[in-house]
Amino acid sequence: MNISVLLPFKENYSRKSAGAVSLFVKDTVNASKFKKNITIFGCTSEKDFLTKNYINLKQTKNFFKSSNKQYVKNFINHEKFISTDILEIHNRPSYVKLVKSFYKQNIFLYFHNDPLSMDGSKTLIDRIFLIKNVDKIIFNSNWSKNRFLIGFKNSNNFEDKILICYQSTNKVPINFNKKEKIISFIGKLNSAKGYDIFGKAITKILDKYPDWKAYVIGDEPREKHDFFHKNLLKFGFKENKFILNILKKISISIITSRWEEPFGRASLEASSRGSAVIISNKGGLPETTDAAIILKDLDHNNLYSQIAKLIENKKLLLNMQKSNYKSFFLTHDYVSNILDKERTKFNKSLINIHLKKNIKIMHITNFNYRFDGRLQYNTGRRINNGFVRLGHNVLTVSDRDIINQNKNLISPSGKLNLQKKITNSYNNFKPDLVVLGHADSVSRETLNFLKSKNVKIAQWFLDPVSKLGPDYKNNKKRITEKDELVDCSFLTSDPHSLDFKLKNSYFIPNPCDESFEILKNYENYCYFDLFFAMSHGVHRGLLKEGKIDKREIFLRKLISKNKHIKFDIYGMNGVQPIWGDSFLNKISNSSMGLNLSRGNPTKYYSSDRIAQLMGNGLLTFVDEKTKLHELFSKKMLVTYKNINDLSEKLNKYKKDQKERINIAKNGREFYFKYFNSTIISDYIIYKTFSFKNSKKFIWEK
Repeated sequence: MNISVLLPFKENYSRKSAGAVSLFVKDTVNASKFKKNITIFGCTSEKDFLTKNYINLKQTKNFFKSSNKQYVKNFINHEKFISTDILEIHNRPSYVKLVKSFYKQNIFLYFHNDPLSMDGSKTLIDRIFLIKNVDKIIFNSNWSKNRFLIGFKNSNNFEDKILICYQSTNKVPINFNKKEKIISFIGKLNSAKGYDIFGKAITKILDKYPDWKAYVIGDEPREKHDFFHKNLLKFGFKENKFILNILKKISISIITSRWEEPFGRASLEASSRGSAVIISNKGGLPETTDAAIILKDLDHNNLYSQIAKLIENKKLLLNMQKSNYKSFFLTHDYVSNILDKERTKFNKSLINIHLKKNIKIMHITNFNYRFDGRLQYNTGRRINNGFVRLGHNVLTVSDRDIINQNKNLISPSGKLNLQKKITNSYNNFKPDLVVLGHADSVSRETLNFLKSKNVKIAQWFLDPVSKLGPDYKNNKKRITEKDELVDCSFLTSDPHSLDFKLKNSYFIPNPCDESFEILKNYENYCYFDLFFAMSHGVHRGLLKEGKIDKREIFLRKLISKNKHIKFDIYGMNGVQPIWGDSFLNKISNSSMGLNLSRGNPTKYYSSDRIAQLMGNGLLTFVDEKTKLHELFSKKMLVTYKNINDLSEKLNKYKKDQKERINIAKNGREFYFKYFNSTIISDYIIYKTFSFKNSKKFIWEK
């Protein structure tokens, strides 16, 4: 699951200048289980970025265009935006409208400030739009949430869209004996933060208690409040690491905001370091800790009185320090875990897949509907049956049928309608996995669309791809042109024996299927000895005049050498190929079958003929150069070195009926046990999703 975090424009995501939003994002992302899948986007002039997974979007000034609109447009145009599953927008509700027309996936909106003070959420109409168009709205306090809900008659209707997620910090061991007589003020040095109140009170405190000091950390170039005392130290703006370290020795922390603080990071961090905390009763400040002193009257006299009370009562001070520290629980891990749970809810496929539950699969291959059942017995249907038997929800898309039925003047090839069909099917079905089977007409644009939705894509390919095989250049192109866009490729040839590389490519045996391979020829009397069938193209269905398959030469020699063998051969010598139920009827009359594929033998390669022969209980012969004896023992399959060796073995097993039956039976049982369509389909899913699987697939070394 890919997550994009969009910071506010000019948010300082840097070590020296990071504010509350940047720190929250940095800390929770670093603690997230999705850390490797999260990319943070921002735009800052600083260079010392907080984390490596940050992308700084460059932007040139244009006085005639909105900076925020330009910024969001730059984000949308970034290549990593395409594969975003969840877009998390921080503190800029106005960005939602800007991205909504480009982005249809899940949107999280984080509020770090008062929603009623921000463009995009000031009005009730704005907030209704957000409720309708955002999948999760996350507030940093109950106060912020309640501000957002002003004007809504019944928020129960969308309560599931709302989440309270406080800010966080880390918790470290504190030695309370090492606490020093120091009082702190951390934040903007302005009247909104109550710095003037603090200044008036602290100078009086330092006069009365000369063994105490005050530390002020922060700045404010727009507003001047100057307070001076020999025990008052002003550090200016400091990075968060410095603040957290110095808080370890602070005894009392003051947060006297006049404005309605949405939450209050200064109070949070002071509590985590075991300071006694004095706060104003503003906004979300009371939610930062359960053990703070809350000022009833926000003035310097009341503040002076409360500080003095703690200084003079050492036991009370220590109890408050320990109580704050003990009750603190808002660690990065705690808060990040809350967010991760929400993220997981919005990736259904992630839930299904990791729990090994049913997933949704779009299977795009040629299901041959236009041939009225003639080509029912094909590998695409076998694999499809396997997906269904595993309990998955499968949507079938017959690419070539769609193309054939949708040719017109606008799209003479019919391919445009196929792309539309696939994208519409995705939008309605939302598959977790798309499986392509010889789906050459699926365009790169369509595959990029699917990739942008973070859908897993696998392809299976049955034709020979060896340099020694037929149609090498074309088949190589067909399988490689999608290589960069698919997660896994599955071949009926050994990928390691090819003269080119495919990423994440795996061998699969041709699957048999319990509903297709229903015969047990070894149990019955068969009139013919050896069965073989080929064609001049499955879609053509008939012999092509003038065309000769090189296998015919081999077969004619074999026939001439074996006068006592009864051959039943289709697809040559004027005998038309056989299909559908006719194929099943004809194959039932032979006790043995020849598995002879086009081209020179290649390691492990075979057409689906081997599944039909062994799956129906015929004693099957195969060229030893295919190395299939590495998958099957001599008790399951018979290999031959050349035509003479094949002739000798044909005659041997014609006579030795008992051995022929045993090998054919063993072969069928083995094939159904280890190479059935359910196992092959399961393998495709497990490899595509990179599961650590306890199951053993015997063809894997």
